[in-house]
Amino acid sequence: MDKSSPTTHHKALQINLDSQKYGTFAEIGGGQEVVRWFFKVGGAAGTVAKSISAYDMTVSDAIYGPTERYVCQERLLRMLDHEYDLLIDRLQVKRGKNTHFFVFADTVTIQGYQQRIDCHGWLGVRFQDEPMGKCNDIIVHVRFLEQERLQQQDTLGILGVNLIYGAFYYNQDPVLLIESLIDNIAPGKIEVDLIEASGPLFNNLDSRLLNLQLIVSGLSQVILFTPNGKTVQPSDLLYKKAVLIERGRFEPVTNLNMEMMEVARARFLQEPEIADVPKIELMEITTRNLLTEMGTIDKENFIQRIDLLCALKQHVLISNYAEFYEISTYLNRFTKNLIGLVLGIPLLQELFNEKYYSYVEGGILEAMGRLFKKKIKLYVYPTFDVQTNQLITAENLEIKGPIKHIYNYLLESNQVVPLHPLRPPPKSFSPKEVTEYIKRGDPRWKEFVPVRAVEIIEEKKYFGYCATA
Repeated sequence: MDKSSPTTHHKALQINLDSQKYGTFAEIGGGQEVVRWFFKVGGAAGTVAKSISAYDMTVSDAIYGPTERYVCQERLLRMLDHEYDLLIDRLQVKRGKNTHFFVFADTVTIQGYQQRIDCHGWLGVRFQDEPMGKCNDIIVHVRFLEQERLQQQDTLGILGVNLIYGAFYYNQDPVLLIESLIDNIAPGKIEVDLIEASGPLFNNLDSRLLNLQLIVSGLSQVILFTPNGKTVQPSDLLYKKAVLIERGRFEPVTNLNMEMMEVARARFLQEPEIADVPKIELMEITTRNLLTEMGTIDKENFIQRIDLLCALKQHVLISNYAEFYEISTYLNRFTKNLIGLVLGIPLLQELFNEKYYSYVEGGILEAMGRLFKKKIKLYVYPTFDVQTNQLITAENLEIKGPIKHIYNYLLESNQVVPLHPLRPPPKSFSPKEVTEYIKRGDPRWKEFVPVRAVEIIEEKKYFGYCATA
């Protein structure tokens, strides 16, 4: 935490002493932990119009309408809608000309007295940035990483104050808005894996960049986009599904990327254990593959990659995980079904190279144990070796050193699955060359890129596009 960040006490008191800020607090599931701060610091009569906690399901449904799940974005939005409409209806005439009305709401599940559960929640604030103005929303999804109920409640209270404060005072600085969410919260206590901002204040803000900042600022390890480019809470898409995931740079996405997924999909669907299981495919980009030579992320380039993948009807996962065992561990939070990792020979060679695991206490053996302890299979696409003029497959790949015995075991036990495409892979292909062709105006790049992606690159001048001379 930046020592210059205001304390939670200071934030709540500043809002209480601002006569223009006035609103409702509606909290379900974790106690009235957020509004408690405003009562505790004093001056709450200047801020709190109403505080409500509808814990009983029947009571909650009577107020906000029935729902299948009580801790979900739909419930949060109903809470915001209902309470904001009431607030405006009751107080607009009396004090609307001098007041920035707001509603804070949360619906969360925290640790109870019985079995351990996955604790998470939705928090949102709807607010006016000027009297009589249109409303704006900021919504976040949070996972609580602490194990004890009282700790989670304390963290929830601080996070809620941070969200309200950020909405009023940092709404024109997306980076500060996000980083302030964890003011006065120690590292390792929460993850924020989704943020949405809507309304007139945020018309020019790209939600994809806002969510990317969650990873850059260390609030989350993963963000997930649907084919329409919308950010989604990962468990909503991944829960109990069999997952097929391909890692790549996708700068730009190529025909080879799409063929690898196509061939892997055909083999994946043959797995008898997932015959009756819902399935999902993901294209994954690690933040390591988003970095420029200066060590920063080119946000424009990031948007271009997302645009192309979504245009090809792909779900896109951005992760801060360098190693495959890390992403497989993450996916196992949401599913115990089969996870298929799609990769080519070059990436497979890196996976079984001991030098990449020097930071793991048990080295490559520990990393392999973490990767394959769950239901994991590697679907390996062949590559053409120009130097030897041979096709290298998972079956004839030469792994050196003692690790080759582990590799052979995985191959024989069908945990490393060779893929056999109908068309042989190109003999001379480099994704970096494709990007250079685009920049130079060399028409050869179109041979390697899907037709729809070609159209978008030419139309929007992506990846430094230069028209063919």
